[in-house]
Amino acid sequence: MFANLSDRLTSTFRNLRGKGRLTEADIDGTIREIRRALLDADVAVPVVRTFTGNIRERALGAEVSGALNPGEQVVKIVNEELIAILGGEARPLQFAKTGPTVIMLAGLQGAGKTTLAGKLAHYLKDQGQTPMLVAADLQRPNAVNQLQVVGERAGVPVFAPEPGVTREGERVKGNPVKVAKKAMKEAATKQHSVVIVDTAGRLGVDAELMKQASDIRKAVEPDEVLFVIDAMIGQDAVATATAFDEGVDLTGVVLTKLDGDTRGGAALSVREVTGKPILFASTGEKLDEFEVFHPDRMASRILDMGDILTLIEQAEKSFDQDEAQRMADKVSKGEDFTFTDFLSQMQQLKNMGSMKKMLGMLPGMGQMRDQIENFDERELVRTEAIVQSMTPLERDNPKVLNGSRRSRIAAGAGTTVTEVNSLVKRFEQAQQMMRAMSAGGGMPQMPGQGGGAPGAWGGMPGGKKSKGKQAPQKKVKGKSGNPAKRAQQEAAAKSRASGQGAQGSAFGLAEKPKFDPKDLDTDFSKYLGK
Repeated sequence: MFANLSDRLTSTFRNLRGKGRLTEADIDGTIREIRRALLDADVAVPVVRTFTGNIRERALGAEVSGALNPGEQVVKIVNEELIAILGGEARPLQFAKTGPTVIMLAGLQGAGKTTLAGKLAHYLKDQGQTPMLVAADLQRPNAVNQLQVVGERAGVPVFAPEPGVTREGERVKGNPVKVAKKAMKEAATKQHSVVIVDTAGRLGVDAELMKQASDIRKAVEPDEVLFVIDAMIGQDAVATATAFDEGVDLTGVVLTKLDGDTRGGAALSVREVTGKPILFASTGEKLDEFEVFHPDRMASRILDMGDILTLIEQAEKSFDQDEAQRMADKVSKGEDFTFTDFLSQMQQLKNMGSMKKMLGMLPGMGQMRDQIENFDERELVRTEAIVQSMTPLERDNPKVLNGSRRSRIAAGAGTTVTEVNSLVKRFEQAQQMMRAMSAGGGMPQMPGQGGGAPGAWGGMPGGKKSKGKQAPQKKVKGKSGNPAKRAQQEAAAKSRASGQGAQGSAFGLAEKPKFDPKDLDTDFSKYLGK
């Protein structure tokens, strides 16, 4: 979503880095580029004016002029102001103290309210809640049926006493306000902890839409009224959000289609204009592509600083703790890493979602955006197919993979023997690394980094040896041919062995003599001058 804005801002900051002192002209030039980047991203003009004004005021102050690295300090200021515009900190949902928590969704038609209702229900279900969806959109064709399908996918019940409109031009049947009132009684009877009301939208803001939304609000008295907005709508988002806020008194905002490729100015405008916090963001079409909106993390993404915390949270949700413990125990015991383990790790990685999204959360990956976009995620599917074409024996003992077996695996996976050979080679490298970790208790060293654990990269068969200078070795003199001199050498060797080779003499010290109390000199008179 913010790719173009991110590229423009990082390019602007690149000119500041490394400068020991920033002039007023440098700062004005930077502010000018930031203003252009924000306007190109379709951010509302009043928001741009406030944002750049705050940055200029702080950049000309003492916190930059007195900084050791003024360029980095300007980046820090921009990051902080960006976080402030996006809301400062994440705001959780407000739950009712007694009875079911009621969440009403409002917004224009096509913003994605119905799909988001299912995602929100799925999210709350994972949090231990018992949500119920309410089909109060009776005017859009098949809206009720769509909500029922979404609810079934999310595993959440849908209250839909009225079928609604099923085709274009059909007269609206039923009253959405009465549906909402009946839903409250149903939720109390079935003891649902959360009620999510999906309301109707229009192609534009009109009096009929606002009256219906206002009547539903009065009927259900919601704890949260969330404005669902298409993040690709641009500056129109500001006028629409303002109108809904005046009509139904919004409590929060949800951004949808944040995975789109448009400029994304709505996300930076709606919070500043309405004063309502952004609670959630929809980042894809799947039910689990839905996340809590963190202003600090979003600011980091825009400035190409990455979003490691979100990446860690996704990993924690996707990875099986028991499987991770099993792998840790296997490494600690020195057992070999097998294709069965490899397949398990791959499947857990796929559960985290799109590889492109995960890579995009790493700091500095904006500079490799083209490579990430060209990454073929089907490569993981092909790799998985190759491993699944192996027999249990072949997965647990890759050494049996001869030429005929590899041909059979390639045919079963619909690929070539060359790709099978490439995968086996990469697997052997991973297997050697796991052996090094289990033997040395850590990651193996790279070639040329000196001695490491047994099995480290530098010590592997076929690995490169260090070309650095080695300490000269002392020449060991041979035995003398003279019998008398040879006897002296042997006697000296025995003497060294008795002094250095004794137990407890690791530093070449002779063994300590045994202590005998009789050896103490108890005549103290000589020390007293008598």
